[in-house]
Amino acid sequence: MLTHKIECTEVNKVFEGEGVRTFALEDINVEFDEKEFVAIVGPSGSGKSTLLSLLGALDLPTSGTIHYGGSPVNEYSSKQLADFRFENIGFVFQQFHLLPSLTSLENVMSPLFARKVSYDKKERAEKLLDQVGLADNKYNSLPSQLSGGQQQRVAIARALVHEPHWLLADEPTGNLDTHTGEIIFDSLSNLNRNKGCGVIFVTHDSDLAARADRIVEMKDGKIISSTGKIANV
Repeated sequence: MLTHKIECTEVNKVFEGEGVRTFALEDINVEFDEKEFVAIVGPSGSGKSTLLSLLGALDLPTSGTIHYGGSPVNEYSSKQLADFRFENIGFVFQQFHLLPSLTSLENVMSPLFARKVSYDKKERAEKLLDQVGLADNKYNSLPSQLSGGQQQRVAIARALVHEPHWLLADEPTGNLDTHTGEIIFDSLSNLNRNKGCGVIFVTHDSDLAARADRIVEMKDGKIISSTGKIANV
């Protein structure tokens, strides 16, 4: 039976410059079961965002393998990687990365522009904006006309537009006030519970991390804990 489990085996990510090799990730061995709700925590520079990028196939490891449903994603061609990301991964960035010249509705639809899909693109985008609490009077607003929280809601809707199996979020509440951050976190939790979408999010917020099903703790490019809760984030 096809699963959407993610498995990292002996994964390393090395950056080289001026004769110096820097390990951003070293000997990463970790699994993520489908439909899990996981927090990745650790100090700045510990490799959290780098790991998230590899899990989302935005980058490739220097060595080691990443299997998705038993298939080695890091051996895919460029086209296979693009198709894999489209079908399986939704990515939410801390800086939103909305296209400034597109409206909220157009930003949500943007991953679909070059794709043939079986559903009405505009209808799907409108439904998602409604689900993340963005009223229809914001459909035609540009990012510059939206608050930070509203922009993040558009980014989440965009990540979900093709109903991915995994949503990966890099500090999704990092640039938001506490109240708005709570709304965004609740949106991710509801998505996980009600839609069965696996969620992996990077955070420095110990309170949010404690509400995940599992915490992966990182330090100096290594995973030092990947089971249960931890007392200090």
